[in-house]
Amino acid sequence: MEKTTFGTVEAAKNKRGLIIMISLAVLIVIAFIISMNTGYIRLTPMELINTLFGKGTAKQELILFQFRLPRIVISVLIGAGLAVSGAVMQGVFRNALADPGILGINAGAGIMVMLLISFYPTATAAPVYLLPMVAFVGAGVTAALIYALAYKRHQGISPMRLLLTGVAVAAGMSAAMIVLTLRLDPEKYQFVATWLAGSIWGTSWKFVLSLLPWILILVPYVIYKARVMNVLNLGEQTAVGLGAAVTKEQFRLLAAAVGLAAASVAVSGGIGFVGLVGPHLARRLVGPKHQLMLPTSALLGSLLVITADTIGRWILQPSEIPTGIVVAVIGAPYFLYLLARTKS
Repeated sequence: MEKTTFGTVEAAKNKRGLIIMISLAVLIVIAFIISMNTGYIRLTPMELINTLFGKGTAKQELILFQFRLPRIVISVLIGAGLAVSGAVMQGVFRNALADPGILGINAGAGIMVMLLISFYPTATAAPVYLLPMVAFVGAGVTAALIYALAYKRHQGISPMRLLLTGVAVAAGMSAAMIVLTLRLDPEKYQFVATWLAGSIWGTSWKFVLSLLPWILILVPYVIYKARVMNVLNLGEQTAVGLGAAVTKEQFRLLAAAVGLAAASVAVSGGIGFVGLVGPHLARRLVGPKHQLMLPTSALLGSLLVITADTIGRWILQPSEIPTGIVVAVIGAPYFLYLLARTKS
């Protein structure tokens, strides 16, 4: 009887989670359509439909296919990547405030991207497909540094010590990036300023193709490891008792999280708080079970970034507000709220 009741409850939760994910996917599609018609030059619904089916003017096709669609697709991809990265870090470190932006992972990736671009005459001349790899190296070194500084023998990693270490490293990385900009020419300086503000700078199909493999490989891999993350959340001793190779699994999951954050940052700039807000809202909607929480986080992250980017392009036309600033307006108060609720 108890097993039947438990199975019924689980089935109800899974059904509810599926409905929520479908609803979020529908909202993303709606935001996608609205975003295609957002910009200095507007397209009527009929012009949009005609252009999508190849019946628009050359100007309309240029606006939609070369300028807007790549940026919108990138917004969806980086939102999913950053949100899943944050969910993994929160799960592995068992720290509700973990986020690749707050912990300095984004800054570590960004400084390597900036160093690579400094060797080329313009930012767009840098090898697009190499950017995620270089960002991954920077993010990985930063993650290792934070782990080493936050770890204490016989005590492990305290959630608050990890947070404070990450904030300090992020501040140091950002300061180093600003100092390095003093040696750059005006065009590259403008690029760094744009990156720091969190403006999506990679807006061509080349950037979509450079980011897509990372998202298509690492997000499914992390979702595949959802059961392992459920076990890790029970605590290290319990996980070992259940037969989990804790250290190996933590390393693999963190490598995937760092890869997602680095690849996203390489084309999006320093957009923060997506990895914090997405997983937290997902837990509130579908619960802590990672089989549901991870895909819900990805959908929420995509919805958050595409909405923020659309608002940023619409609110002060013909100028733009960087996407990172719009996300920060939402994420910073939520971060302070979570920090106030944290007991240790």
